[in-house]
Amino acid sequence: MPISRRFMLGALASAPIAAALPEAESLKRRELRVVTADGAHIRVREVKPVAAIKREPLLLIHGARVPGIPSFDLDVPNGSLAADLALHLNRVVYIMDARGYGGSDRSPAMDRPPAENRPLSRAYEVVRDIDAVVHATTRLVGSAYADLIGWATGGAWAAYYASLWPERIAHLVTLNALYGSATPHSYLGPSSSTADPAHPDRLNPTIGAYALSTSASLLAGWDRSIPEADKSVWRDPAIANAYVAAALASDPESSRHDPPALRAPLGALEDSFYQAAGRRLYDASSVTAHVLVVRSERDFWSRPGDATDFVHDAVRAQSTKILPIPGATHFVHLDRPERGRDLLLSELVAFCSRV
Repeated sequence: MPISRRFMLGALASAPIAAALPEAESLKRRELRVVTADGAHIRVREVKPVAAIKREPLLLIHGARVPGIPSFDLDVPNGSLAADLALHLNRVVYIMDARGYGGSDRSPAMDRPPAENRPLSRAYEVVRDIDAVVHATTRLVGSAYADLIGWATGGAWAAYYASLWPERIAHLVTLNALYGSATPHSYLGPSSSTADPAHPDRLNPTIGAYALSTSASLLAGWDRSIPEADKSVWRDPAIANAYVAAALASDPESSRHDPPALRAPLGALEDSFYQAAGRRLYDASSVTAHVLVVRSERDFWSRPGDATDFVHDAVRAQSTKILPIPGATHFVHLDRPERGRDLLLSELVAFCSRV
């Protein structure tokens, strides 16, 4: 049967890549590309156990600044949530880059000064990327469904998708994601520094297509969340170094800046501004999957109300559960195991094992 353009896999990009992680003998990795309905090419990494069982593919979706590989597949111990999930579940895991990020297509506007264009990669565009990846990966593994795990803005994107095509998603996890609580946000939304001074309930119109992130800015929020002067108590320095290095390497233009900096689309900021203001991007009542809403106690992005409001609205979900992780940060899946990562992993494995 011919494969439509939307589901095309990039054959030239699908050669196996080296895996230097300790689990290398048990896992195979390869790079894929899929094409969206509107013609964007999306980079996807497959992390596959050698003897994977036949279950729905598990798709990991990154957040607003750093793409998929730095977020979920670092080549250091405890740095790859993708590898840990693949091995514990014995299932195929996929990591995508939304448009404008990492190895996926970037708009020509990202080669222009940011002030010349509006914020790029809005949520309504990223759900097209998720759609293409869901169709391609379910076809690859022979499943009618996919499971989604989204971190931060990725959680909002994942839930948005699950509300639009509920029949395609079996399990949905949002990790430290906004939803649209009316609770004031600490630095987003009306009257914040990101608001329009003339219209405080709108995003500042001077915010452009993308922003630059240096190594220092990539770690700043994480550092503030750790209540210890010595950040290594909470976070392995090897993981922090690998995260920054992989994030900067994800943008081929990062070395042209001094200091090096990656470009990150600001469409996620625009969508998040309105969620922080109490507006919904989507209606959780359309979601029919099993739902796990994870929130770290020290998260600076989501609010407790985002979790409770989502579960309140998700009246058609197969099941719902809120998982608070005591003392954990926004980066819980990259923190030390005893600082919440072990609890997160065990809960994700148990949740995604449900039939």
